[in-house]
Amino acid sequence: MASPPRKPSAPQAKAIVAPPPESPDLLHVLVAQSVLTAEQAERVRRATRVNSLSAEHAVVQLGLANEVQVAQALAAHAGLPYVKINPLDLDLDVVTKALSGPFARKHGMVAISKSADRITIAVHDPFAPFPEEDVKRVTGLDVERVVATRSDVETINKGFYDLQASLKTAEKQLTSSRVSTVDLGNQEFLSAEATELDPSAAPVIKALDHILSYAFEQRASDIHFEPKRNLTLVRLRIDGILHDVHLIPKIVYNAVLSRIKILSGCNLAEKRRPQDGRIKREQNGREVELRVSTMPTAFGEKVVLRIFDPDILLKGIDQLGLAAHDLPRFYDFISRPTGIILVTGPTGSGKTTTLYSILKYLSKPDVNIVTIEDPIEMVFEDFNQVAVRPQIEITFGSALRTVLRQDPDVIMVGEIRDGETAENAVQAALTGHLVLSTLHTNDAPSSITRLLDLGIPHFLITSTLIGILAQRLVRENCSHCVEEYVPTPEETAVLRMDPEKLKVYRFKRGKGCLHCRDTGYTGRTGIFEVLPMSEKIRRLVTGQSGSLEIFKVGREEGMRTLREAAIEKVFRGITTTTEMVRVTGK
Repeated sequence: MASPPRKPSAPQAKAIVAPPPESPDLLHVLVAQSVLTAEQAERVRRATRVNSLSAEHAVVQLGLANEVQVAQALAAHAGLPYVKINPLDLDLDVVTKALSGPFARKHGMVAISKSADRITIAVHDPFAPFPEEDVKRVTGLDVERVVATRSDVETINKGFYDLQASLKTAEKQLTSSRVSTVDLGNQEFLSAEATELDPSAAPVIKALDHILSYAFEQRASDIHFEPKRNLTLVRLRIDGILHDVHLIPKIVYNAVLSRIKILSGCNLAEKRRPQDGRIKREQNGREVELRVSTMPTAFGEKVVLRIFDPDILLKGIDQLGLAAHDLPRFYDFISRPTGIILVTGPTGSGKTTTLYSILKYLSKPDVNIVTIEDPIEMVFEDFNQVAVRPQIEITFGSALRTVLRQDPDVIMVGEIRDGETAENAVQAALTGHLVLSTLHTNDAPSSITRLLDLGIPHFLITSTLIGILAQRLVRENCSHCVEEYVPTPEETAVLRMDPEKLKVYRFKRGKGCLHCRDTGYTGRTGIFEVLPMSEKIRRLVTGQSGSLEIFKVGREEGMRTLREAAIEKVFRGITTTTEMVRVTGK
């Protein structure tokens, strides 16, 4: 009979319980770094035994610490710096060419930057065996090791290596003799299954899919494909600011361009004229629309994809950013049964979001809403949406004449561009309809001057115009890293106020974190200039006064300028003086 197993001696038992010093237990580290208490660590141990979770996942799931705190504690214990990886700062070639994908994934690392003599490698576990000599031998560079969160390292590894593999495979296949067999248009949705595609088309679709997924993750509003002499630059507009993100081979871009054109209904053979189209994309269980615009340039066709996310485009009225004293005026505007409401501002100032949000507020079963757009920004089933098509003589003016015979209650005209559209909008308001539209003017008072320039008589303006909203968008401070600070003398000078009066306000700014990609900002909010058509302003318009006189009377009646609206958001800690100056000027 086999003898019973020997009981381990005390030193052996100690070696089993206590991890070796070069690989300390995560919970010991978190307790030592005061991230967890001993009681919380014991709670995590029980959770790992019951649910078969790793200690790190259990800590996060129980809400005792987040990934950043775990990574910072590990970095401090290992004596290494902690870094916040901003994907927009990474170079695709640095990440993918310095280390192979399988090697990086095996060791839980990612190359994040490179200089002439040094490469920086981010790891999520600083105590795991690190192949420093192998990295030195492959790159020929000194190695600097830093610590990042596990999800950052794994996300970068997956996204960047998959994109690079797709680009390389597509480039190789497209330069081969099989290029003529590629069918790039056999799927309606971009999130297509590669198994259903021609094998040589799959890498192109995967590459485009990676770029789109990355844009959604980064909350981009636009994707720019800009052809250069030998490569194509991919840029994302995030919170109003453009960021360079990728360079893709020209031959791959030509295939991606063909794929975009076919999916968006553009003419594949037409390369000399601008074209417009739209694509559907399923993202996280919901359908998102992409508006496509192509334009010929010196090195090929430039493409811009405008992303219309219903969660962003359709907001509640109180989510637009209107100040408390402007909201009653705004609600008074949209409660009128007839008349014209104008929203003004440059391209990208949020006019479409404001108009769609008004329509959503007004949408009821007993209300017939018709929109005339160029193009339709986002398909919404509760509205009857008409697309302007000048090539078959459907213009804003002609479509508006037809819409008036469709028994509408509310009409939204995408833009008043000419005298015909302005005249038809006025006629629609006179015949008992509520009309919403946009104008491209810098402020609210100048919109009245613009209508006069378009040939609308002053007596029709005074009898139909309800009010005007001028607007802009400012970036909001990141809620995850916002902090109070004392404004500099330069900032107080920009505000043009007595420094003593500014002491009652709490100035805030984002110091930069993973959530805001180290910018200090996440999302945008509107600043508004609201001008109702009061009796005094009507008399000024009847007397053909200029926009300066209208502005003065508007100020006397409580209208605040865009700059004052931005200053109020600075005082409330929503945005910064830097952002105020960027949007409204000094």
